[in-house]
Amino acid sequence: MTPNVDHRLRKIRHVALDMDGTIYRGGTLFPFTNAFLAQLTELGIGYSFLTNNSSKSTADYVQHLDKIGVSAQAEQVYTSTQASIEFLRETMPHVQRLFVLGTSSMSAELEGAGFALTADSASDEPHAVLVGFDTDLRYSRLCRAAYWIKQGKPFLASHPDRVCPTDEPTVLVDCGAVCAALREAAGREPDAVLGKPDPRMLRGLLSRHGLAAEQMAMVGDRLYTDVEMARRAGAFGVLVLTGEATLEDAKQSASQPDLIAVDLAELGDRLAQSRPGL
Repeated sequence: MTPNVDHRLRKIRHVALDMDGTIYRGGTLFPFTNAFLAQLTELGIGYSFLTNNSSKSTADYVQHLDKIGVSAQAEQVYTSTQASIEFLRETMPHVQRLFVLGTSSMSAELEGAGFALTADSASDEPHAVLVGFDTDLRYSRLCRAAYWIKQGKPFLASHPDRVCPTDEPTVLVDCGAVCAALREAAGREPDAVLGKPDPRMLRGLLSRHGLAAEQMAMVGDRLYTDVEMARRAGAFGVLVLTGEATLEDAKQSASQPDLIAVDLAELGDRLAQSRPGL
């Protein structure tokens, strides 16, 4: 470990963890995950779980994590829906009525945050259109979203992913691909795309915990989302090789991680080594 990396690791007070490919794969928890989380607690380092997937609510993810063997509280989960809520509150406080392309879980979370969701009707006018990962997408609602976007309503996307990873024999069309269809139909790009790699997602977590960027490590298996977001936000970017990206990918990427670890177990060792005496 170089002295500079050691010095930067010593500053880390919170670890933001991508989920699929980092702490588990599909429905299988990696054998080192809980030991790593326990090690963070022993070192006095907090942690949160981050995901771009807006099809599930915070409560859904807490249940999912519990099902695969990870104990988590709601405040430890941060999704692109939450990033969207915080973005709206901070930059568009006038927006109270949303036309949403999203699941019932996403809709419930938005309503719980105080937003009114408009119906698929030209007479029920929204202040903005928010597109998420809508696994129950209906054609009429896609058309209505395009209509409101064409009328000049703010056009927001919860995250940029074009497809959602799956080991099933299908392609899961995600938010970015739906936004591409809306762009072609309405002639406009989204006004804002939240979620990784947008640094506002990580800044929301920094604000929640009262931390400076150099006190946060973003850990994930994707260079163009996890590592790139860390770079944009000024956080410490860690690539783990348990998911999508390979070592060769990292060598060729414009988004260079600050540290490459085989897995979370190695990262835990590195963090412990940077804190001798603990």
